[in-house]
Amino acid sequence: MEHVIEKSNDADLADLEAKRTWVLNHFDPDSRHKYQDLNEKLRLLEVIVREGWVGKDETLKLQCLGVTFGDALAQSLGMEWVTVIDEYGRDSALRKAGTTIVIFPLTMISKRVERGEIVNIAALFESTTKTVREMEGNLAYLLN
Repeated sequence: MEHVIEKSNDADLADLEAKRTWVLNHFDPDSRHKYQDLNEKLRLLEVIVREGWVGKDETLKLQCLGVTFGDALAQSLGMEWVTVIDEYGRDSALRKAGTTIVIFPLTMISKRVERGEIVNIAALFESTTKTVREMEGNLAYLLN
């Protein structure tokens, strides 16, 4: 079966928001506005991962970290949340509008934690943004 990419429906968006809120609640109530800042998102993720607040068997919480990581990527790269449907079900992903570039940030942190790797959020963010920008450049080159 091929995959289909569609705009996220209300249930998909509610799921993303619930996962986002779990991370957001690590800020004290007076500091939750910091979530809007790219560097604060990444800093918070780094603290949560470095301090081991989420175990490798806590898949849902690890995916919550992936939503925040995706929010940071979307903010930096101008991407949008979409839903990808394939033979395995529905998955939230980020798409670069007007392109075929799609990435799956929900599992970028969880897969590494589950394998027992030390996750450097800043390095993962830098390598992911670099890869997406290279894909954009390659796509622009092919279209010209």
